Parts: sequence; C-alpha cells; structure tokens
Amino acid sequence: MVIIKSFKKDAQIFKALADETRLLILDYLKSGETCACVLIDELEIAQPALSYHMKILCQSGIVTSRQEGKWKYYSISESGRNSVLERFVVLTNIQIVVERKCSC
Repeated sequence: MVIIKSFKKDAQIFKALADETRLLILDYLKSGETCACVLIDELEIAQPALSYHMKILCQSGIVTSRQEGKWKYYSISESGRNSVLERFVVLTNIQIVVERKCSC
C-alpha cells in the first residue's frame, strides 16, 4: 500500500520564502511590527504589489497582520517561524533506509 503525503502547507511556506521581495520584507520585519505604508515607502513598491506579497506571507503563517484604521500592521509570527524551522528539519532529516529495489 502506497501512502501519499500532502506537502501543500510546506509548499506554501517555501513559496513564501522563494521570492527576493518577500525575503526583503521578512528582513525588514525582523525589527518589529511595521505599518504597510512604511513597507511601501522603504521597499519602493506599489500598494497592490505589497498586498500580493503580504497575502502569501500571511497564508504561509510566517507573518501576521492586524488592522488599525485604514492601515495594516505586519509582524513575524513566532509560532509561524517555529513551524517553518520544524518543517525544514523534518523534511531534511536524513534517515537510514533499507535499500529500495528498483522495479524497472
């Protein structure tokens, strides 16, 4: 019996990390909670572009947001950060496996 694992959440996490702009955003958020308007100015990107990137980061669980008035404030989620680290360790954990025989 073949067990098929789902890596959908892992794919979301690593998609969030696979873009230079999103990495710049994470680097900026290391300093603490930041208003979207500051990110727009500092990164010199348009509001729709920031929204796109923040949607991906938030869906991955790495970043959280809160609304205050017309602006959103973003920060790195400690639990999301820990989940990413844990998944990376699990995915790259080298295990000794009994030799697999090729069926070709």
